[in-house]
Amino acid sequence: MNTEIKDMKPKRRALFIGGTGTISSAVTELVAKDDSWELWLLNRGNRLCELPDNVHCIIADINDEQAVLSGIEGLHFDCVCDFIAFKPEQVERDFRLFFARTGQYIFISSASAYQKPVRDFRITEETPLENPFWQYSRDKKACEEYLFGKWREEAFPVTIVRPSHTYGDRSVPVGIHGKNGSWQVLQRMLDGKEVIVHGDGQSLWTMTRNSDFARGFVPLMGCSAAIGEAFHITSDESLTWDNIYATVAKILGVELKIKHIASDFLAEAGKEYDLRGSLLGDKANTVVFDNSKLRRLAAPDFKAEYSYERGVRKTIDYIMKHPELQKPDPDFDSWCDRVIARYDGLLMENE
Repeated sequence: MNTEIKDMKPKRRALFIGGTGTISSAVTELVAKDDSWELWLLNRGNRLCELPDNVHCIIADINDEQAVLSGIEGLHFDCVCDFIAFKPEQVERDFRLFFARTGQYIFISSASAYQKPVRDFRITEETPLENPFWQYSRDKKACEEYLFGKWREEAFPVTIVRPSHTYGDRSVPVGIHGKNGSWQVLQRMLDGKEVIVHGDGQSLWTMTRNSDFARGFVPLMGCSAAIGEAFHITSDESLTWDNIYATVAKILGVELKIKHIASDFLAEAGKEYDLRGSLLGDKANTVVFDNSKLRRLAAPDFKAEYSYERGVRKTIDYIMKHPELQKPDPDFDSWCDRVIARYDGLLMENE
């Protein structure tokens, strides 16, 4: 008998709901290179041209349960990962669809669901989930509660993953940006204008490149020790916000002009950008993530390959070569100017 054929193991089958976003595209790319997995994507087919050739696609709207059932008919999955569920009714739908069709269901939650204000800056998976500032985070918590209930009551094989601030090639991660993304912040730097940094710029934050997140995520797939457990996946590097912005300015080759503005003031002034949630409920808090649980149960060698400086340099290089990603945002630019002028005026009044 041919030893090569004898030793071949059948491929495990994974289904990604989504699979082409900032986080999921990196996971898709990594799994597609893994000969032990057969990868299927279920989405509306808007970015099929960017997928590896060996990825199978089911074109359907996940909200159309009959269309999904038709697309997955006769298929059983070792792992189903939903990257685009945000509300409890969406994970309830997934339970109906996949309860008898998967050996593991991975839900992408959010590290923003951890308790705010923080009682301990050291974040582990045992940190309570409680965020009164951001509905997005409360919805993610509610999803987790529903799924863990199904794990306890009906043995639905759930794994929870909580990303924090994860970025890829298409957008530079910053603290505050407008509705067109972060390019206008870079443009303000290039134009010699002040950029807003919340608080005193000294709180600590963690940025994780999507390819590093993927390296921590893939070992959880098909991992029996991960069933019934929650994990966050982040870099181990902690940076001040001043350092984060200074790194971007250094790569752009410009002088950085920072305007520090109190987070409470920004939360009130930036209601159209949901800054109460994204600042008071997330980025304005010093957090340092402990990834030891991930290493202990699934990925013993996990370590981020990209420092923030190296990763964001790659991002900026990519954006500079792709003008379509340099999206002007005059409304946000004008908002920044108004907020800075108003804040300066209040400071002068109080002198």
